[in-house]
Amino acid sequence: MIMKTKLSFIAITFFSSALFWVGVSLAAEQKEQLVWDAGLVQLELEKLAPGVYAYYPTDAKEKNPKGYPVATSGGFVVGEKGVLVVESMVNARLAKQVMGFVKQVTDKPILYVVNTSYHGDHVYGNYVFPESAKIIQHSKTKAFMDDKKAFEADKKFMTSYFGANRGIEEVSARTADLIVDDKKTIDLGNKKVEVLHFGFAQTEGDLFVWVPEDKVFWTGNPVVAMPPALPWLLDGKHEEVLATLKKVRIFLPKEAKVVPGHGVPIKPEDIDFKIRYLETLHREVKMAVQKGWTLEEAKKNIIMEKFQGYALWGWVHSQVNIPNTFKELSSKR
Repeated sequence: MIMKTKLSFIAITFFSSALFWVGVSLAAEQKEQLVWDAGLVQLELEKLAPGVYAYYPTDAKEKNPKGYPVATSGGFVVGEKGVLVVESMVNARLAKQVMGFVKQVTDKPILYVVNTSYHGDHVYGNYVFPESAKIIQHSKTKAFMDDKKAFEADKKFMTSYFGANRGIEEVSARTADLIVDDKKTIDLGNKKVEVLHFGFAQTEGDLFVWVPEDKVFWTGNPVVAMPPALPWLLDGKHEEVLATLKKVRIFLPKEAKVVPGHGVPIKPEDIDFKIRYLETLHREVKMAVQKGWTLEEAKKNIIMEKFQGYALWGWVHSQVNIPNTFKELSSKR
């Protein structure tokens, strides 16, 4: 129990620091407030296939191509028996927007809510959904949220970052009724939905959601948005992340519609940009380590110009991805 709490607080501290530096980076590089506000975000609904819908922020179509960050995306699948929702959002306000979308298209009950990770903007809205709806999570996500001290610390941080009086203070932890650590098929009647774990992708508990009949796929944070958005190696393990993204890429047919963690639907080929970035990062950092460069020298010289364009490039690439990759490859010498 002590070790679990300690690890949870380490995760919170790292994630909190990461989000803090997102704000600093945006303020310094863009000189305007671009970080999304949970009290202002509005979602829009897009039908991807019969009974299959994505929702994403109304500013995503404008900001994603420019590399600016936006709020969380998700979706839902409607079957004869009921509805499966992907992502519950960061507060009651946004969770109710999602439930409102469901009511627009069907009077069938929400049977399942899938959380793709433990991050607050993907799980905090769980408590708003009907008690009859079953929450689906990876065991690592459930363990994090079941740690009361860690969860309360996470809420306080999220409140300080997204602002007070955005409904985060009222959030209560609602965790898994169904655990998926590998694969589970959910039968909604005329629709089958697969909940999948491909391996470490950004956290230990990343889940992906696939509708085989309609070839629609939700990624959560491992694929943040269309290029030029980069993978965030917040917990390191760049080689595992790369291996997982390659598995995902092989899994997806070329005609699939992919809903990323924070943006409009994209194509499977858009994931190639993330894979090439990680391959190049590995190669260049490995060379830096072999040459005996310091971390500061690596950060200064590994510029990878053809992958630039993300609004958070200076932070994600230089302050997170290079240092974590450098540490991992240095430890193998």
